[in-house]
Amino acid sequence: MDSFGTRGTLDVNGKSYTLYRLRALEASHPQVARLPWSMKILLENLLRKEDGRVVRKEHIEAVLNWDPKEAPAKEISFFPARVLMQDFTGVPAVADLAAMREALAKMGGDPSRINPLEQSDLVIDHSIQVDHFANPLAPKLNTDLEYERNTERYVFLRWGAGAFSNFSVVPPSTGICHQVNLEYLGKVVYEKGGTLYPDTLVGTDSHTVMINGLGVVGWGVGGIEAEAAMLGQPCTMLLPQVVGFKMTGKLREGITATDLVLVVTQMLRKKGVVGQFVEFFGPGVKDLSLEARATIGNMAPEYGATIGFFAVDEAAISYLRFTGRPEEHVARVEAYCKEQGLWFDPAATPSYSDVLELDLATVETSLAGPKRPQDRVPLHNMHSAYEAALKPMIEGKTAHNAAVHVDADGVGFDVKHGSVVIAAITSCTNTSNPAVLVGAGLLAKKAVERGLAAKPWVKTSLAPGSQVVADYLQAAGLMPFLEKVGFSLVGYGCTTCIGNSGPLPQPIAEAVEKGDLVVASVLSGNRNFEGRVNPHVRMNYLASPPLVVAYALKGDVSSDLSKEPVGHDTAGNAVFLKDIWPTDAEIQATIQKAIKPEQFKQRYAAVFEGDDAWRALKVPTGQTFKWDEKSTYARRPPFFDEIPAEPQAPQDISGARCLALLGDSITTDHISPAGNISASSPAAKYLVDHGVQRKDFNSYGARRGNHEVMMRGTFANIRLKNLMLQGVEGGMTKHIPSGEQLSIYDASMKYQAEGTPLVILAGAEYGTGSSRDWAAKGTKLLGVKAVIAKSFERIHRSNLVGMGVLPLEFEHGQDAASLHLTGYETFSIDGVADKLAPKKKLKVTATRDNGTTVTFDVTARIDTPNELDYYVHGGILVYMLRQLAKS
Repeated sequence: MDSFGTRGTLDVNGKSYTLYRLRALEASHPQVARLPWSMKILLENLLRKEDGRVVRKEHIEAVLNWDPKEAPAKEISFFPARVLMQDFTGVPAVADLAAMREALAKMGGDPSRINPLEQSDLVIDHSIQVDHFANPLAPKLNTDLEYERNTERYVFLRWGAGAFSNFSVVPPSTGICHQVNLEYLGKVVYEKGGTLYPDTLVGTDSHTVMINGLGVVGWGVGGIEAEAAMLGQPCTMLLPQVVGFKMTGKLREGITATDLVLVVTQMLRKKGVVGQFVEFFGPGVKDLSLEARATIGNMAPEYGATIGFFAVDEAAISYLRFTGRPEEHVARVEAYCKEQGLWFDPAATPSYSDVLELDLATVETSLAGPKRPQDRVPLHNMHSAYEAALKPMIEGKTAHNAAVHVDADGVGFDVKHGSVVIAAITSCTNTSNPAVLVGAGLLAKKAVERGLAAKPWVKTSLAPGSQVVADYLQAAGLMPFLEKVGFSLVGYGCTTCIGNSGPLPQPIAEAVEKGDLVVASVLSGNRNFEGRVNPHVRMNYLASPPLVVAYALKGDVSSDLSKEPVGHDTAGNAVFLKDIWPTDAEIQATIQKAIKPEQFKQRYAAVFEGDDAWRALKVPTGQTFKWDEKSTYARRPPFFDEIPAEPQAPQDISGARCLALLGDSITTDHISPAGNISASSPAAKYLVDHGVQRKDFNSYGARRGNHEVMMRGTFANIRLKNLMLQGVEGGMTKHIPSGEQLSIYDASMKYQAEGTPLVILAGAEYGTGSSRDWAAKGTKLLGVKAVIAKSFERIHRSNLVGMGVLPLEFEHGQDAASLHLTGYETFSIDGVADKLAPKKKLKVTATRDNGTTVTFDVTARIDTPNELDYYVHGGILVYMLRQLAKS
C-alpha cells in the first residue's frame, strides 16, 4: 500500500532506485520538515511497511501529526532491517529458535517457518577472559582457553549458522559486535531489490546504540524481542518523545571523547530520559569525529535513553570511505540522505520535546565511579571523591590506612585501600576511537622514555574491539611502548568491560581478602556496577584509555593526578600527567600516518572464516538440533513445553510471598550476573553434581544456553542486598512462614513446591543496565508472577512482559518504604482478571502476620495492546508459536 503516494525513484550515478519519498509529504504536512531526523526514519519505516493491517494509515498519521510535548500514547509497529547479537545472548536465542522448531512441529505447524526473515548477525565477543596478561603469548593462551571452555557453545552456534538462513556468525578473536557493526556491518542505507531505505536494527545487547553515531537508528532489546524480530514480528512501541541535546563550542586541547560522554551521561541521567530518544544537534556536532559520536551513542543505556542519535553528514560519509566501504555504496548513502531530508544541518533546530545544551569548551578531564556511570568525578576532585566513597565501605570494618604486604616475583610492595589492581583498555566504547587509542600509545611512549612502568600490583590489559586497532598501533610504532608499560594485547573481545577480567594474581587476591581491602579498577568501559568487573574489586572507575595507562603507572585512585606526580623518572624527578599527555596535534599526525582504509578492507575480507580452531570444529547438520542431555552448556529450554492451543485467561494473584525486597538502581547484573560463578552458589552445586570441576565453571554468561544454571544464578550477584535481611550480601532471602534463611533459588523451589506465587518489590530504575533477557527468563522460572517497582528501565520492563511476568509500578511518591512494607507480608493483586488493559490501575493488598493490611494502587506497565497479547499468552515467543500454528 502507499496511501500517501510517496513511492518514487532516485537516480544515483546512472542507476535508478525506488524509495518512499519523505519530501513528498511536506506540501500537505509542512511539519515533516521539522521532525527530528530519527523520527523521519520511523516515518519512512511505516510508509514502506504499510499493509493496512499491522501498519495502517492512522499509524503514519500519528507520526505526521506528532506533538513533541505530548506524553507517549500512540502505538506504532517498527520493522528493523536486521538483528545484531553477541554470543552470550545469541546462544539462548538460537536455543529458543531450535526448541520452537520442535514445538511448532508438535503443534502441527511447519518447523521450517521458524527462520530469520531478515539478516541476523551474531558476533562472538563475550567469551574471552583475561587469564593471561603482560605476556606476548597472552592472545594465544587466552584464545586457547576460550575454545577449551566454549567449544560446545561454538559448535551449537555453527550448527545454527548452517540450519537457519539469513543468519551468520562472526567467529571468536575478530572483535566486539558493536565495533564490527560500526566498521563493517552497518550500511546506513540499505539496498534490497532495487529499493533504498534506512539501515535500522535491534540488537541483543544494550550497547547496540553505538551505531547511532553513524546515523543508524537501532537499539538494544532482550533476546526474546530480538527473536520475534528475526521471525518477522514488529517491535511495537509508543511513539517516543525526542529530547534535543544541543552542542556548541569545541572541546579544549587534551579533552577526550570519553570525558565528553561522561558529562553527557551525567546530564541526561539527571534530566531523566528513560524511554525517550535523544538527538544531538547544533554547531558543536560538526567538530566531533564520527568515532566520538559513536562513543556518545554507545552510552545511551547509561544515560537511560532508547537511542542517542547523530544524523548523517560529511563525517559519516568520510568514515564509510575511511573504513573501506565500496564507493558505489557510499554514493548511495549520501544521495539518499540528502534527498530524504536525513542530512544533518548544524544550523537546524528540529521540533523537540525538550532541549538541553552543552558548551563543549566546558568539558573537563573526568572519570566516573565508583559504582555508577553517571557519577562523574572531575580529575581534580578524585582525592576527595575517593575519600567520600571509601568511608562507608570501611566504617566499622578496617582502618583507613590498612595495608597488606605482598612478595611476588621477587618484588615486595603493599596493597592498600584504593590500590588499582586492574587497569584495562577495553570495550568498544573507546577502542573504536583511534584518537584515544593512539593517545594511550603516545602517553605510554613518553612514560617509557621517562623510565615509568605500571606498578607490580596492577593487572594490565589491552583488548581492542577490532583487529584493525592492533594493526594501526603496530604501524604507528606504539605497540612496543604499550607492552613495556604492561599493556600487552590479551585478545579481541569485551573482556573486563563485561566482567571477564579473569582472576587477580593469587598473591593480590589473598591480600585483598586478608585485609578486607577496598581496591579499585580503572577501565575504558561503559559500566562499573558493583560486582561486575571482578569479585575482589569494589571500586570501579570509567576513564579514557590514556587515563587508564596513567592510573596503572600511579597505582592508586586516592591521588589527585592534576597536581600530584604520576611517578618519578630514573633520576628521581617527579613526572606529572601534563608531562606525558600527548597533544591533539601529535595524535592527529599519528592517525594520518598509521591508519589506512586498506587495513579495514584486509581484516574484513574474510570476517566469517575464522581461525584454524574455528574451522576445525565438528559441526552437526540438520534442521533440528540433537540435544545432549548430559550437556551443561546447551539444554532444550523449558519455555515451550506442553503449550495448550489457547491461553488461559489472566488471573488475579493471591497469597503471594515476596522473594526479595530490593532498593534503587537494581541492575540486570544484580538480577542475572554474567561473570564469575561463586563456588558456594546453587549454580556451582549443580555444575559439580554434573561432573564439572571448579576450574571449568566458566561464567554465567557462557552458560546461558542452560536454563538449570541460569535460574540458579538469578539474583545470585554477590553484591545484591535483599532488604529482608540485615547485613547480608548475595542472593539470599528468608522463606516465610518458616523463617529459614536460604538462597533465593532454594527458597523459590520451596515456594513453588508449596504452590505459593511470588513477587519482587523494588525501588527506582529497576532493571537498569544490560539488555539481558535472562534477567526476565530467570525471574519467570523462579515462579515470580509480578515485579512491583518505583520505575523500570525500558528493556527489562519489555523483557518481563515478553516472558509473561507482570511489571507493576507504584503510584508517584510511594514505594515499599513509604508504605512500610517489609517483604514479610502476603500479597494479593486484584484487577488482572477483570479486563486487563495497557496502563490499567490495579489494587494490591499486603497482609501482615498480625492480620492488618496495607492497600495501594499500582499501574500495570503493559504499555501497548501488542504487549497485552504477549502477556496473556505467557510471553511473546509462545504467542508467536500459537499464531504460526494457527496459520
